[in-house]
Amino acid sequence: MQDLVDDLRSTLASESIRLLTITDEAAAVRPSAGKWSPKEVIGHLIDSASNNHGRFVRAQITDDMVFPGYDQDAWVRIQRYNARPWMDLVNLWRSLNSHLVSIVEEMDPEMLSRQRTQHNLDQVAWRTIPRSQPATLEYFVRDYLAHMKHHLAQIP
Repeated sequence: MQDLVDDLRSTLASESIRLLTITDEAAAVRPSAGKWSPKEVIGHLIDSASNNHGRFVRAQITDDMVFPGYDQDAWVRIQRYNARPWMDLVNLWRSLNSHLVSIVEEMDPEMLSRQRTQHNLDQVAWRTIPRSQPATLEYFVRDYLAHMKHHLAQIP
């Protein structure tokens, strides 16, 4: 699991530097109709960190991994990320994920590897797992990082 913690830390460090080279104006530009601007992508990743913070904690104190979902487009729209200062968004994204790194780093290895037969990762994971197959918290945390990297790669 240390590889995941190291990867999260490394991603936060390198991407924070890269993202802060983008101007506020450039970060507000949508690449095409119906696509998120870099500000909205980072806003979505802020929402993802916020939602997954609760999920990562709950998964350590319950026997299941059944979590509420959220309407990502509505969250981005309602919070008006495109009107927010870019530097503030990047710093918030980095801070929330730094907190997640500390949570992941302290997770009990048994808790990470325990097979959960009750989960809804068929609905809330980025790379879904059928409800009929058991899932682990480690899988879900690794999925979180893969989701983050996917969206960061969308930002030029």
